[in-house]
Amino acid sequence: MSLACLSLFSAVSAVLQVRRIGWAVWLWFLCGWLTGELAIWCIGLQAAFVALWVVWIGTDSPGFAWGLSAFLATWALLGWALRDGFDAGVAFSRALRVALGPHFMTQIPEARRARLEHQILSREWLWPFRFRRPGVRYVRNLSYSTTGKRGLLDVYLPVTKSERRPVLLQVHGGAWVMGHKSEQAQPLLHRMVEMGWVGVSINYRLAPQNAYPAQIIDVKKAISWVKANIAEYGGDPDFIVITGGSAGGHLSLLAGLSPGHAPWQSGFEGGDTAVQGVLALYPVVDFTNRHGIREQERMDGFITRRIIQQTREAAPEVFEDGSPISWIHRTGVAEGAPPFCIVQGTHDSLVWVEEVRRFVAEFSPLTTAPLVYAELPRAQHAFEIFHSPRTSHYLNAAASWLEWVRALHEKQSDR
Repeated sequence: MSLACLSLFSAVSAVLQVRRIGWAVWLWFLCGWLTGELAIWCIGLQAAFVALWVVWIGTDSPGFAWGLSAFLATWALLGWALRDGFDAGVAFSRALRVALGPHFMTQIPEARRARLEHQILSREWLWPFRFRRPGVRYVRNLSYSTTGKRGLLDVYLPVTKSERRPVLLQVHGGAWVMGHKSEQAQPLLHRMVEMGWVGVSINYRLAPQNAYPAQIIDVKKAISWVKANIAEYGGDPDFIVITGGSAGGHLSLLAGLSPGHAPWQSGFEGGDTAVQGVLALYPVVDFTNRHGIREQERMDGFITRRIIQQTREAAPEVFEDGSPISWIHRTGVAEGAPPFCIVQGTHDSLVWVEEVRRFVAEFSPLTTAPLVYAELPRAQHAFEIFHSPRTSHYLNAAASWLEWVRALHEKQSDR
């Protein structure tokens, strides 16, 4: 009975949007995230448990009827969550076509277009944590700064050697206080490397040991390192797309909006830190909560005490410079920004969808390059960290967008 009730609670957390519950929101997020993206496995394991119970103990045991009822309700809710995952391709397709035009795929060279997936494959989403691919090799723990383990990066390479391959730079999330270069975006990195890209995944300094803006400074250093060194590994230093989720999405947005910002490039002030595209997932867009959307005083306090470690009154420029929504209104920033693709779930418990909507609504009229915004029904924070039906749809859409950005860059370079 206890297991049935716990399963039902987890299923409820996968389909209901709940955010105003203080620090308990982390428990809600964790249950909803794992249950929603692993719905098939949850249903299978729970059904196996019920079957074994019937065989070994029987249906006359106390509480069996109530437990079975709870499991049946759980499977109905998980079926709902699973349907949303399988239908996520509709939201991605709509977002790409609205922003890029209905025939955007024709702008991608035919040879590369033929390698893009449009279906989701069970051999991928049935195995959530199977990331490695035979076509991918790794160069681990290269140093891009002098900060020890937090200044290391990994390079993901196709097994066949070539030159001037496009580069995807991954910045992990973790609320600026945790995370590691090997933990996130593994599905995306492996998919794109199989398609001929070079992947780079970085560590960076974490708070509270290192107060913000140490994190964005490290991201800038990593971009500078890639431009100086990636040709050794077959990458194109002139074409880098940066990606990340949550705190990594925040840092990716900042990197795309602030090339050459001198206060974040101490020691390499003249270095080129521009990127050619930004793929940001469930990103934090505002340190200041200027629009009062985020009704989470604890989150604002967390940013002040643990991340920036100064009050907004004492260091207003740090809060403003650290807010992507502030950058888009600065002269020339939006007009000169590269293509952006932003992905957000409606049921994200940690980064509220209303904040990201506001950012997109303010950014879209200002930017010259197309801005893709995909909003996924009932998707939770961190939905794409491991394989699921929704992740497979995301990988298909991300690969299409990345190849479109690559084609656009090549077209502009030929002029």
